[in-house]
Amino acid sequence: MRTMKLGILLAAGLGLSACGDLNPTQQRTATGALGGGAVGGILGSFSGNAGLGALLGAGVGGAGGYLYDQSQRSQQQYYQQQYRQPRGRGPYRDRGW
Repeated sequence: MRTMKLGILLAAGLGLSACGDLNPTQQRTATGALGGGAVGGILGSFSGNAGLGALLGAGVGGAGGYLYDQSQRSQQQYYQQQYRQPRGRGPYRDRGW
C-alpha cells in the first residue's frame, strides 16, 4: 500500500512539473480542463458515473478555456491597436518629450 501511495505521489509530481513552460493559451486550456473535470466528476457522482462526468467536464472546460484565451487575445490586440500612438505624432512632438 505504501508503494502505491508513493507511486501516485511521484506521478502527480511529474505531471505537474511538465506544466512549467506552457504558453498562456495552453495554461488557460489546461486550467479550464482541470476545473471542468473536477466539477464534472462531482456532478457525475450524483448520477452514479463520476468518470464519465469528469471526462465530459474536462472536454467542455478545456474548450471553454481555449475560447476564453482567444477572447483575451483579441481584446489585447484591439487595445494595442487603439492606444498605440505612432512615433512623431502627438501634442508634445515639437518640445522633444
